[in-house]
Amino acid sequence: MTMRGQTTPAEIFWFIPCAGDGRHLGAATRPNGFAYLASVAQAADSLGFDGVLLPTGGLSEDTIVIGSALLSLTRRLRFLVAVRPGLISPILAARINASLDRISNGRANLNVVSGSGKFDFEGLPLSHEERYELTREWLEVFRAAFGSDAVNFEGKHIQVENGKALLPSVQRPYPPIYFGGSSEEARAVAAEHADVYLSWGERPEEVSEKFADVRRQAEARGRRVRFGLRAHIIVRDTEEEAWREADRLIAHLTDEQIAKAQAGFAASESVGQRRMARLHHGNRDSLRIGRNLWAGVGLVRGGAGTAFVGSPENIARALSEYRDAGVETFILSGYPHLEEAYRTAELLFPAIGRSSPIFQTVQQAVETTTARAGAPTIGRFSSI
Repeated sequence: MTMRGQTTPAEIFWFIPCAGDGRHLGAATRPNGFAYLASVAQAADSLGFDGVLLPTGGLSEDTIVIGSALLSLTRRLRFLVAVRPGLISPILAARINASLDRISNGRANLNVVSGSGKFDFEGLPLSHEERYELTREWLEVFRAAFGSDAVNFEGKHIQVENGKALLPSVQRPYPPIYFGGSSEEARAVAAEHADVYLSWGERPEEVSEKFADVRRQAEARGRRVRFGLRAHIIVRDTEEEAWREADRLIAHLTDEQIAKAQAGFAASESVGQRRMARLHHGNRDSLRIGRNLWAGVGLVRGGAGTAFVGSPENIARALSEYRDAGVETFILSGYPHLEEAYRTAELLFPAIGRSSPIFQTVQQAVETTTARAGAPTIGRFSSI
């Protein structure tokens, strides 16, 4: 998707449901077994997605373990592996990421997650501000570990003496660093260390404000930061079908489930989580926050809580607004992730000027067959 003022097409990533999957929110009917996760990754690989995000969380399989296994089962897909600074030393992380990058021939990316305090599983007694202090120190050491000199660092949270990663990565100087966060502390860390700053799917004007702030701080440091957006997607042939599917996705949620989740979000130390919750205030009747932007996922799901909902053409128009805001990478997902990966590639890709190897091959075969039979060719399939 190349829009006005843009010289390069947007990247489209998908999502590996490392904590389980299902057809309804609040009910993970498909366990996060490795065979299923592999099927989602291989589908994304063959469908033509640029990469996949592997999330980190209390119920998710470890991203480094899963990522290393899935990399060996795919050919071109890039893996955005989430890592928490509170769980692994930066020198070890540098060595592991260098190895992932080497065995995958340059397909490993790093998503650094600072966490949100007492709701996380590391057990670290750190305040919100201290978590970002740790992250800043961690990233400084991580990046330095890929240099030619030994690393010596004395910080408040991290101390390193004569540290060395030794293993060079394929991508230089190191695998790209993705980082998100809405607080002032997070934006400052992104400007100083991130290659790509990520935002959850807020309204375009809200995303633009954050991007402008990070861009300004990065430029003051002589750096350029790229921007990405994390959101869900419900794409169908028509608007009516898509919005019916959105209603169906949350149909099994009880008021008690919503109230419990919202209470947790309200008490969270995460500024981004509180911003997500404010989009709907836990009210089922105020979920449509833009023409094709829906906040229903955030009723019970932490993290990214909005979805693009609509026909391929209308979602393409919605994505173009974020492209104008500076988004170069969209990280999308849909329930269930295997089927929705196919739908997104089949329906959305053509609308944004992108082709899928699978559906391109199918379309070419149909056109060849119908041409030989003397029948007119057909357009986009509604199913496979």
